[in-house]
Amino acid sequence: MRHVFRRQRRLLLLGGVLAAAMLSAPLLTPSARAAEPIKIGFGMALTGGLAGAGKAALIAMEIWRDDVNAAGGLLGRQVELVYYDDQTNPSTVPGIYTKLMNVDKVDLVVSGYGTNLIAPAMPIMMSRKKLFMGLFGLAANEQFGYSNYFQIMPAGPEPKTDWSLGFFQIAMEQNPKPKTVALVGADAEFARNALDGARENAKAAGLEIVYDNTYPPATTDYTPVVRAIQATGPDVVFIASYPPDSAGMVRAINEVGLKAKLLGGGMVGLQYASLMTKLGPMLNGIVNYDFWVPAPTLNFQGVNEFLAKYQAKAADAGVDPLGYYLPPYAYAYLQVLGQAVNAVGNLDDQKLADYIRANEFDTVVGKVRFGKNGEWAKTRVLQVQYQGVKSDDLEQFTKHGTRAVLYPKEWKYGDLIYPYAQ
Repeated sequence: MRHVFRRQRRLLLLGGVLAAAMLSAPLLTPSARAAEPIKIGFGMALTGGLAGAGKAALIAMEIWRDDVNAAGGLLGRQVELVYYDDQTNPSTVPGIYTKLMNVDKVDLVVSGYGTNLIAPAMPIMMSRKKLFMGLFGLAANEQFGYSNYFQIMPAGPEPKTDWSLGFFQIAMEQNPKPKTVALVGADAEFARNALDGARENAKAAGLEIVYDNTYPPATTDYTPVVRAIQATGPDVVFIASYPPDSAGMVRAINEVGLKAKLLGGGMVGLQYASLMTKLGPMLNGIVNYDFWVPAPTLNFQGVNEFLAKYQAKAADAGVDPLGYYLPPYAYAYLQVLGQAVNAVGNLDDQKLADYIRANEFDTVVGKVRFGKNGEWAKTRVLQVQYQGVKSDDLEQFTKHGTRAVLYPKEWKYGDLIYPYAQ
């Protein structure tokens, strides 16, 4: 009987200790939570075809994290980036974002780099009603119409057509006006979207389409493609390509001696320092899209300070040493997110999305305002022409004029050399 009494007494004492612990726990929870970092999750191309740009984007994102944390964080909490290599493979994306939300319990998510890697994540974002900041997706939201998606690439409110609008406007301003056009690109989501828009712009301009084809993404020899284009004798050639095929197309164009009056338009990769130095004078005359070049008209507040930080890190990381193309926008899309978090005062996805939709943001790429579909309310896809490239020297690409800014007019810095065949 005495043994039972002692046992009951021990249980009562233990219960009292547990009860006291439970009563005191809520007093510790708020401060414990405040000490936890805000986790931002994403996939990024760190291997595969887009790895060069993906690694550069990651450096930019880490610079933003460090800048924010040095200034006290967001909502008084430090920021942590949680990411996985998507291998430039769309099939990895759903698993990555599911893990980020279910296992890593991230607070916010943003996209990796590129249309092909954004699209597979969209159904997951929609099912969970997550705010989703996109990094360079061309018309990735067109088939979804998701209201909480916002895309930092300055494609414009009609991304498919806005993407190549400037290229065709430049063509039709020439005298005599060109009459025919060839359209060619990779059989992949970005290129197909770009070609769809180019086709509409060509028809609106009254150009006769004499060639309209795609090639497999795994193509290695582009000479037959260029010879087929040459056989149709187009005045204008619009190319939608990814970095490996952009380089292959430029080499084949120079080898074949393609005679066109205007050439380029939608070639990803010609903005990268590695390709610019490898291709050198072969780039001369090409008119292509871009988003930032060192021109006085594009000297936005904070961009040079950001680039100085990026370039100091890029050399050791073995990535694009200039960082003009993607890194400023990778920094900027997190700037938008951070400004929204501080303004709203919490991490509620819907409230953040509503705020981003209704406001303008100051970033290192200038002022950013989004339209109804999450694209920029006004296009700022630059069309630039390579001019006076003399060698493989990197330094020449840091100077004004090596890439003359032709479009849009308010950012113009330089004049077109026409026709390309010269």
